[in-house]
Amino acid sequence: MNAPLKVDTARVKDYFLTLQQSIVSGLEALDGTPFQTDRWTREQGGGGVSRLLENGQVFERAGVLFSHVMGDTLPASATSHRPAVAGRRWEAMGVSLVLHPDNPFVPTTHMNVRMFVAYAQPGSEDHDIFWFGGGMDLTPYYVFEEDAKHFHQSCYDALNAHDPALYPAYKAWCDEYFYLKHRQETRGVGGVFFDDLNEPGFEESFSITRSVGDAFLGAYQPIVQKRQQLPFEPLHKDFQHYRRGRYVEFNLVFDRGTLFGLQSGGRTESILMSMPPVVNWRYDWHPAPGSEEAKLYEYLTPKDWLACE
Repeated sequence: MNAPLKVDTARVKDYFLTLQQSIVSGLEALDGTPFQTDRWTREQGGGGVSRLLENGQVFERAGVLFSHVMGDTLPASATSHRPAVAGRRWEAMGVSLVLHPDNPFVPTTHMNVRMFVAYAQPGSEDHDIFWFGGGMDLTPYYVFEEDAKHFHQSCYDALNAHDPALYPAYKAWCDEYFYLKHRQETRGVGGVFFDDLNEPGFEESFSITRSVGDAFLGAYQPIVQKRQQLPFEPLHKDFQHYRRGRYVEFNLVFDRGTLFGLQSGGRTESILMSMPPVVNWRYDWHPAPGSEEAKLYEYLTPKDWLACE
């Protein structure tokens, strides 16, 4: 993790801004509704651009965020498993998105690509440290196996050109990370997740991160196009609202990105844009045995999607 290589933050920032606009343009074409733009600044340093769509034709809420923030001391969420960087001046930037569709047969999805730099203390013999991270995952309410396989195939294709070992490792990391321990279930059908990436060097680490970001629209867009016109009943919508509660639980209890944003003095409105607009919780509720809703629970455990027929 201590690679003493020059980090081209300007090039990374240009890519993230271009990626944000590319994804927003793709989602606007899907939905037919323009995103609003909210530019913000952070008192401690930096700022960002929040792109938001609410009550669209396809998406009940869609947030695609770019942030570039910096500070004098990394917050606890960034140093808990990196004690060597505690107390350092830092810089972080990235694109994150969460899409909550209206139709319960279209899955919720998340994607994030990011870079951190922890700068060496002046006069020390330490080096500046960088790392990339990110990933994407799919959270359906009603599972179509072909959709999950397509999503995972897109993740595999994005990573396999770099190293055949990456997809299996990042897929397993995703299954482990997006796991609700108190529910003993995965958040959805997974995808890929990685963090602390710098061992291949700056150029290759940046290239892997770009491959993940660039793969997102191709992984998700066809699923939306295939499912967005399916008719649904109030029962389906009610189940979607109930299962969205799991999404909220993960984001507020486990998600390091949410914790980092709040602990580092980020913009609360942008950080919590990932929350679904309508959620229901019920006490000790379970779907009827044999129902379509009950089938979801068969998939909330790690599965080898590429091996599916």
